[in-house]
Amino acid sequence: MKSRRYLRTTDVAKAAGAHPNTVRLYEQWGFLPPIPRSPTGYRQYTEAHLDQMRFARLALHGGWPGRNIRQSALALVRQAASGDLGGALEQAYHHLALVQAERAQAEAAAELLKRWAQGTAADATSKSLQIGEAAKLLGVTIDILRNWERNGLIKTPRDPHSGYRFYGAAEMGRLRVIRMLSRAGYSTMAILRMLLHLDHGKGGDLRQVLDTPRPDEDVYSAADRWLSTLAEQEKRARQMVKQLEEMIQKQTP
Repeated sequence: MKSRRYLRTTDVAKAAGAHPNTVRLYEQWGFLPPIPRSPTGYRQYTEAHLDQMRFARLALHGGWPGRNIRQSALALVRQAASGDLGGALEQAYHHLALVQAERAQAEAAAELLKRWAQGTAADATSKSLQIGEAAKLLGVTIDILRNWERNGLIKTPRDPHSGYRFYGAAEMGRLRVIRMLSRAGYSTMAILRMLLHLDHGKGGDLRQVLDTPRPDEDVYSAADRWLSTLAEQEKRARQMVKQLEEMIQKQTP
């Protein structure tokens, strides 16, 4: 009878496009199924281990945009590593739906921005509000409003006598756009970039401005190019579904 051929750590690493230390870390973190050892102590990987390593790299390599997507990806990989490929496939569809929901929220915020930039009012406040009143109406804290002002997202008029900030319809409309973009996942830098673009009287494709860091933004995060990041994540989520289906097919008698 022909003996079974096992793969080495270096074989798995090379086939998955990873460093051998990454393979060992994935084993330690529960991203790979238990790996048997030879009598001399060498790890004995199978094709199933290699498939799982490839799946884990697809799901985890390159980071995640936001806590919810990150936690979903981690849980999905661990479920597949446990051997429950059917449950993992079901979870992969939930993961895809999560990414699509995040993307839909980002698209809705971009649409509000577009309409507001075209002159559609985003608020109908009829009187000037003090900062506490504005925060309550928007459902945010006073500190958040102050932080947005410190970061240059809005310049708030002040009462010439008392020095207190006051917010009219124009300020509240701008704040509503800022809040929706922020809650949809856009970074402060992306929002500032877009607002400065508008404040300088520039038009064009605001989605592109939101999604394109300037050359002087040397360090930027996924949220600085949020629309592209979510589009990439949806593509990745679909690839994860396909790969799990192929893994299940391989193990089906």
